[in-house]
Order: sequence, then C-alpha cells, then structure tokens
Amino acid sequence: MSDTGFAAALGEQIAYEFGASQQYIAVAVYYDDETLPRLAAHFYRQSLEERNHAMMMVQYLLDAGEQISIPGVAAPTVRFADVVEPVVLALAQEKRVTEQIGGLATLARDNGDYAGEQFMQWFIKEQVEEVASMTSLLKVVERARENPLLAEEYLAREAAAEAADPTAPHAAGGAL
Repeated sequence: MSDTGFAAALGEQIAYEFGASQQYIAVAVYYDDETLPRLAAHFYRQSLEERNHAMMMVQYLLDAGEQISIPGVAAPTVRFADVVEPVVLALAQEKRVTEQIGGLATLARDNGDYAGEQFMQWFIKEQVEEVASMTSLLKVVERARENPLLAEEYLAREAAAEAADPTAPHAAGGAL
C-alpha cells in the first residue's frame, strides 16, 4: 500500500461502519419493542452486515501491514416518532456511506493505490444494493404506516430471496 492516506481514511470508515451497526441495533430494538419481529430481524441482520463490513476493512489493513486503531462511535438515535422514521434514517445513512465509499475509491485511484481501489469495488457494488433495498423498504413502510403488519408480510416474502455473496472480502475473525 502506498502512502496515500488511504489507510487512515479506511480507518475512519471503520468507525462509520461500526456506527452504522450500532444504529441498526437501535432500530431493531425499537421494532422489537413495537412487536414487529420481521422488521427487527431485518435490522439485526443489517447490523451484523455493517459490523462485518468494518471487519473486512480491518482485515484489509491487517493484510496490508497497516496500524489499526478501533475507534469508538457516537451513540445512536434510539427514539422514533413512528415506524417510518427508522427507515428514513437508515436510507440517509446508506446514502452517506455510499458517498464515503466513493470517496475512498477516488482517493485510492487518484493516488495510484490500485490495491485500495480494487478493494473498494465490492463495497461500491454493495452500496448500490443497500440503497436500493432501503429505498424499497421505505416505500413499503410509508404505505404501511397505519398497518405495519403489511411491512412485516413484505419482509417475510423478501427474506426468501436473500443469499450470501461469495465475492465478499474476508472479514477479520471470520464469519462470527
């Protein structure tokens, strides 16, 4: 890895990924408390996914021989006005992460860090999927605002279509 600042920027992204994981746990707990188990399960899975993204970045830095500092994160939002607000927050978070990932890829490319740029390609693809998925979920919960059980039914149907991505980078600690 060349001295481009990519490692430091990736270290900052690790904090954002852990922060996203914590935020998704808070959303899941909110839905659990509202007795919406499928929405809760969806966001518990999202939390694990964000945690694994952070751990993929940790593994990349380990492999590159870089110093790693595991950062603390800000407290997540835990109170929501209705069943729609958590998904609005989640979509905004995914859009922000998409911009951050694009910035990391640009930083690596502009500085000739081709390994860093290649590493970010999977995350770019992942963010397209994350924004699309959260956009769809937002449309569903907005329509189901008065009857969130309709959103539960939607997630029950959609869950059958999920599959693991064999092209995902390896996460530090394995698939814990």
